[in-house]
Amino acid sequence: MTFTTRPEITGTFGVASSTHWLASQTAMSVLERGGNAFDAAVAAGFVLQVVEPHLNGPGGEAPILLWSQREQRVLSICGQGPAPQEATVQAFERLGLEQVPGVGLLAATVPGAFGAWLTLLRDHGTWTLAQVLEPALRYAREGFPLVPRAVQAITAVQALFRAHWASSAAVWLPQGQVPRPGALFTLPHLAATWERLLQQAAQAGPGRVAEIEGARRAWYQGFVAREIDTYCRTQQVRDATGQSHGGLLRYDDMARWQAPVEAPLTLGFGRYTVAKCGFWSQGPAFLQQIGMLRHAGLEQHAPHTAGFVHRIAEAAKLALADRLAWYGAAPGARAEVQQALLSDAYLQARWASIDPAVAHTALRPGAPLGLPPQLPDLDVAARTLRHADARFGVGEPTFAALPPVSEWLEREVFVGDTCHVDVIDRDGNMVAATPSGGWLSSSPVIPALGFALNTRLQMTWLDPGLPSTLTPGVVPCTSLSPSLALRDGQPYMVFGTPGGDQQDQWSPAFFLRHVVHGMNLQEAIDAPAWHVDHSPSSFWPRETALNRLTLESRFGPDTIAALRAAGHEVRVGDAWSESRISACSQERDRAGRLVLRAAANPRGMQGYAVGR
Repeated sequence: MTFTTRPEITGTFGVASSTHWLASQTAMSVLERGGNAFDAAVAAGFVLQVVEPHLNGPGGEAPILLWSQREQRVLSICGQGPAPQEATVQAFERLGLEQVPGVGLLAATVPGAFGAWLTLLRDHGTWTLAQVLEPALRYAREGFPLVPRAVQAITAVQALFRAHWASSAAVWLPQGQVPRPGALFTLPHLAATWERLLQQAAQAGPGRVAEIEGARRAWYQGFVAREIDTYCRTQQVRDATGQSHGGLLRYDDMARWQAPVEAPLTLGFGRYTVAKCGFWSQGPAFLQQIGMLRHAGLEQHAPHTAGFVHRIAEAAKLALADRLAWYGAAPGARAEVQQALLSDAYLQARWASIDPAVAHTALRPGAPLGLPPQLPDLDVAARTLRHADARFGVGEPTFAALPPVSEWLEREVFVGDTCHVDVIDRDGNMVAATPSGGWLSSSPVIPALGFALNTRLQMTWLDPGLPSTLTPGVVPCTSLSPSLALRDGQPYMVFGTPGGDQQDQWSPAFFLRHVVHGMNLQEAIDAPAWHVDHSPSSFWPRETALNRLTLESRFGPDTIAALRAAGHEVRVGDAWSESRISACSQERDRAGRLVLRAAANPRGMQGYAVGR
């Protein structure tokens, strides 16, 4: 039996897993009180906005995948908001910018998380908004333990808060001091916003759906949208350019938006069919990898070996190159080309270009339908940094060292800029969601609302004609990427991870350890992990690294040596520094009973799975 840090949870009533124990327990408490998986996921999602404020917030986004047992189908809710109408390439050129900054107001899109959660609740849930919001509202009003990682984030940007972002200092530096790790922390202004929202929703008319629609209008067409519009129009705030700018997001941008509900993209791998969000996300990179790896003979290479790591890493390189050239929803995107990226003929040809013994060092986007790839200017990061102000971090959250609170905290340096939650209920309904954006260091707190806006627009390019070129009204190609898998055509598993560009590297490796090598969920999560850097970062300033392979030090020296010998630029990280996977699964036993399982990431001592 493979050693694990904790048991795989098994039950029949319900399971939940997330990146924070309070969100997992909130989801389970909803199931215990008669709510379904959709109610539970929404409640957990709001809790994550409170307890992981360094990784997401109410002004962020939340792509969602779900299996509806009633409808017998998988759906995707696009919780990624679009670019404002004033956010044009020309507008940034007039500011003398070659990139959308990763910090400040200029990079804000329509905050999509609220609309996505309410769409899930309205269409599939059974509880009222007041019921699902109650746990998060209570934590915001009465207090929650501030995890050490959040304190590290506040510490990293406290100088920016003190000198330029006074509204953020008022929230995150109470009495002018950095809060202590583990101390109870409150967010009274956010609580007041939610209370006002619920009051207005209650006046919208009788019934659960009327309340939900009333809250959605209050957010996107009412006081929340008006406050965001006023702040973006009237405030000039310091951002990553080293200068002060207002925001481009307006009331009309929010008023015209609703969260789209779509059929997801799918691809088969043996008995399994994996569903991912569309080409507005990096989700297709997962599908491209498993499509290539159908031909890799992975069953002959154990998960701890160089053969396993090398093959998946090389497939990831090709998928990341294709993401750069072909993913996005701007006018430069062509649906028939994107569909060709997922064809078996294309993926077989891509796999055939991989050397099973040698690492490729070049960026190699493919040519679907025989079309040559068009890439953005990859030298822009170096030019940007010559004139920008990166003292307070880049587009992803930054973290400062703290005096060691424990041996674990002293040594762990995991990457993660996002949250994740999975839920399955006793009827077999499933949800996977990856909330992010609007973290405490992204932009200043809007004083009247108590939360910050997202900076997801930084994932667009200002080069013309690309599928991911900045375009008003079009969603940026987000790194956020929940996952859902069927087995033999039946709903089987929901899973996902934070980690920016690493999300669709850690998730495929976890999936393959589970479905190819038979590891249970917890074993597949705990196994030594890695990621490659082989494309421009999705985050400002979009620096490019190629052929860099970072492994946890728990890989054996022979594996590390073999990967170096194959030509990988190997970096060895800490023992528990890669991946933050959460997962839940369901299957019928021989007697036809539904058996539920769940597991969570131990790295950082924060994620937990629960169930019974």
